[in-house]
Amino acid sequence: MQNKGIIKVFALLFGLVSIYQLSFTFKANQIQDDAETVAISKYPETMDNYHDLRNVEEIRYLDSLKTSKVKVGDEFQPIDVYNLGVAKYTYSEVEDNAMKLGLDLKGGINAIIQISVKDILKGLANNSKDPVFNKALDDAEELQKDAQESYLESFFRAFDAIKGDTKLASPDIFANRDLSDEIKFDMSDDEVKSVLERKIDESIVSAFEVLRNRIDGFGVSSPNIQRLGNSGRILIELPGARDKERVVDIITKTAQLQFWETYKMEEVLGYIGQVNEMMIAEAKTVDKSGSEDEAGEAEVEKDSTSSAIDELTGQIEADSTNVADVNPIGYQGRGGSPAVIGMFLSKDREKVMNALNDPKHRAQLPTEMRYIKFVWGIQQEDSEYSELYAIKGNRDGVPQLSGAVITDARQDYDQISRPAVSMQMNAKGAKIWEEMTKVAYETQGYIAIVLDDIVYSAPSVSTGPIAGGRSQISGAFSLTEAVDLANVLRAGKLPASAEIIQADEVGPSLGQEAIDSGMKSFLIALAFVLLWMIFYYGKAGIFADIALLLNILLIFGVLASLGAVLTLPGIAGIVLTIGISVDANVLIFERIREELAKGKSQKESIKDGFSNALSSILDANITTGLTALILFVFGTGPIKGFATTLIIGILTSLFTAIFITRLLIDWWVNRGGKLDFSTAMTKGLFKNVNINFLKKRKIAYVISAVFIIVSIGSLFTNKLDQGIDFVGGRTYQVRFEQPVSTEEITNVLNDQAVFGSAEVKTIGAANQLKISTKYRVEDNSTEADEDVQSKLFEALKPYLPSGMSYQDFLDGSGDAKIGKMLSSKVSPTIADDIKKSSFWAVLGSLVVVFLYILFRFKKWQFSLGAVAAVFHDVLIVLGIFSLTWKFMPFSMEIDQAFIAAILTVIGYSLNDTVVVFDRIREFLNEHTSWEFDKTINASLNSTLSRTLNTSVTTLVVLLAMFAFGADSLRGLLFALIVGVVVGTYSSMFIATPLMYDTAKKGDAAEALKKKVKEDEE
Repeated sequence: MQNKGIIKVFALLFGLVSIYQLSFTFKANQIQDDAETVAISKYPETMDNYHDLRNVEEIRYLDSLKTSKVKVGDEFQPIDVYNLGVAKYTYSEVEDNAMKLGLDLKGGINAIIQISVKDILKGLANNSKDPVFNKALDDAEELQKDAQESYLESFFRAFDAIKGDTKLASPDIFANRDLSDEIKFDMSDDEVKSVLERKIDESIVSAFEVLRNRIDGFGVSSPNIQRLGNSGRILIELPGARDKERVVDIITKTAQLQFWETYKMEEVLGYIGQVNEMMIAEAKTVDKSGSEDEAGEAEVEKDSTSSAIDELTGQIEADSTNVADVNPIGYQGRGGSPAVIGMFLSKDREKVMNALNDPKHRAQLPTEMRYIKFVWGIQQEDSEYSELYAIKGNRDGVPQLSGAVITDARQDYDQISRPAVSMQMNAKGAKIWEEMTKVAYETQGYIAIVLDDIVYSAPSVSTGPIAGGRSQISGAFSLTEAVDLANVLRAGKLPASAEIIQADEVGPSLGQEAIDSGMKSFLIALAFVLLWMIFYYGKAGIFADIALLLNILLIFGVLASLGAVLTLPGIAGIVLTIGISVDANVLIFERIREELAKGKSQKESIKDGFSNALSSILDANITTGLTALILFVFGTGPIKGFATTLIIGILTSLFTAIFITRLLIDWWVNRGGKLDFSTAMTKGLFKNVNINFLKKRKIAYVISAVFIIVSIGSLFTNKLDQGIDFVGGRTYQVRFEQPVSTEEITNVLNDQAVFGSAEVKTIGAANQLKISTKYRVEDNSTEADEDVQSKLFEALKPYLPSGMSYQDFLDGSGDAKIGKMLSSKVSPTIADDIKKSSFWAVLGSLVVVFLYILFRFKKWQFSLGAVAAVFHDVLIVLGIFSLTWKFMPFSMEIDQAFIAAILTVIGYSLNDTVVVFDRIREFLNEHTSWEFDKTINASLNSTLSRTLNTSVTTLVVLLAMFAFGADSLRGLLFALIVGVVVGTYSSMFIATPLMYDTAKKGDAAEALKKKVKEDEE
């Protein structure tokens, strides 16, 4: 092997970088353990609501370390930052560089957001009152209850059914002034539909970007944000997030951008004074009407109320009784008059709004100010005060200018190099903007830029009216704030409401269980593989083990370096990679043993063994890698995590097997060591095997045909146990008095007398469960909802407080809120998206592999044999699941993880088949006088040792995971176990014999010989 020095340097660097990256993970875990210890010490289990209190304390502890190098205990004490060599890191930097764990391992929040396409259509139609348009919107909602199509498609169908002479391009609908540049009066409905499809997509993308920006600012590691098809739904996964209310608040804002003229402080200060005086008078009335016994309380109420506004303005003075006597803390803006009418304590924001918007108080407003609207400014992180603005509202509550007119916005700098935001509007917006800025300039006023009822900026106009729709907003904000404001402006185009249709909090206890079981299965599988390689290959097996351990280190190091998210299926991908990665070493060692058997010297055998095995290794791993790549492209969530680790594992396996194992073997041999690549028990094993595989092919065809027919029949009759991902369902969050066993509750609910199928997970504390069921999933009636809830209550009654009624259970009774906390439905639309992506993933992988094999072997018969074997394997796996799901002791529901299993089976089957095909090609070149059938039988026999070795190793790995892994993975693992067995069988008895029967023997042989000759040249 050439360039050994470079390989050594790269191996050393890769190893050191991996250790360096993983060190951050260990340090982050240590700090997080410290946070948990502090929280536990402060809030023992004997305290009420101890779990929520601990969460708050842990969050406070970790948040404090992100901005200051201190440790939070009973008091702040300095601690050392993380020292790594000459570099030092804060906790925030450590966390950023640590391994990212997915939702299933770390816990967090999973939410599905529905962007209202109906609202978008209303906005595009300028809230049209056209009866046909509005009836079509209502009819579309009805169609959506039973349809798998998008809302927009339902709207088009509903409109076409009732439109009569009405056109979408009617001036009262979409041919309005806002869309005049894109929709003309003479356009046909089909032309308008095309424009609407694009505008809807633009609007959803805009809302998607708003959510992405908000979630990015939320501070979680590697959030997953994905659009779910064209349904207008967005999946958001926030690993580590715990504050569900905060998440809901962030992601459900409407992203509604508006521009309003503002009042000045002096214009509103009189009203604030009147409100204060009225509150004082009300307090005195309460004081006079109180009894003698209540005098003390009334006096306190008087003092408290009379100074309410004073306190809210931050001017807390014992002698102050009238806000008019106090100057509110104002923001001094440009142009001589502040835009902020007052600074108020943030904790009192609700009190301030209640006081200022009280109808009795608002009756004192002058007629010209009766539509005044009070709006808070954006909250500054380092301030305990909030800014209050007063905007000039109107009867309809519609601003002069909205975000729909913004065509572009970007961060910029003003003339004195301060951060600013430049924006561009369309023609209509430019005209209105010119009028607004003209008024603001002449009156030295301000224009508030409001997003979701929060003022982000209120600039003055100091240079005159702004024409052309291009403007620059500058102010006292940082570069980051300017970037954020630009993002807000861009995202404000065509806003739509967002509704959470499903939100689940996955507690850390679930993640810990998954990590523990995954680690246990990982160590057991790893120990077996290491021992097996030594048992089978002797000293050479030790070198393979060293390469394998380095391979594992590199996998985790690369995951950490890339910031990839590790999920539970990802752990399965890593453990599976351990089993598959030995395949490269097995191929190499088997070829070396063959060369030694020919009488070659040790060094020559090693050289030729590595050389001869390279083609099979590359072809096998490329086919598996292509499958994993398709899985990555089309997969979502856990499927993508599985694919990520599989792709990384394939690349690192190739590097360690081809280069590292070779380095170690050459080092040993060059220093005089001897390697037999076998032990006393395995020497000569499979040497004299001579099975006539082709002779048995007809029996194999019959057996496979029976299995396939039975499988297809069962799929049509018995069908598959489709999970909630595919058919939808109902989800309930239930709280108990005491911790309960998820396994016990699962067994109770899985009884055929109850639901027959249910998924139970711990949510947060051990006394809270998330219960999901697809029972009566196709029935959306109120009666069905009632039936499901009633059965749930009856099944859980033994675990609920004695005497609890059904209504108390539904309402969540008592201070501790025992009973049903939340309920939601999972829409089948999501399942339809998953089905489509899964179908294209399978089809895409087969097409890509077919073309690759055709490219490599130049005969379509080889591609046909490989793809037919894949169909054979997939059908049998599906058939076995269909036949056995009703009586298996573990869940065999078809979910996203099962899709990962099917695609892995495809990759494994192709891996085995390609190795055999490579040997056939080699033997055709070496043994030109042999008959074609003899060549094929000899190829199959010569690869039998490798096939069984790899299969047994992989099977034991999977069995270890199946026995000791998490319950949630057992269905996936069972599919993989069946797939490995069937895949091994099909590579020998289906793929190769089918290729033999469809090929013209002479033509196939000649084509392969020609290809081999071209490769040599």
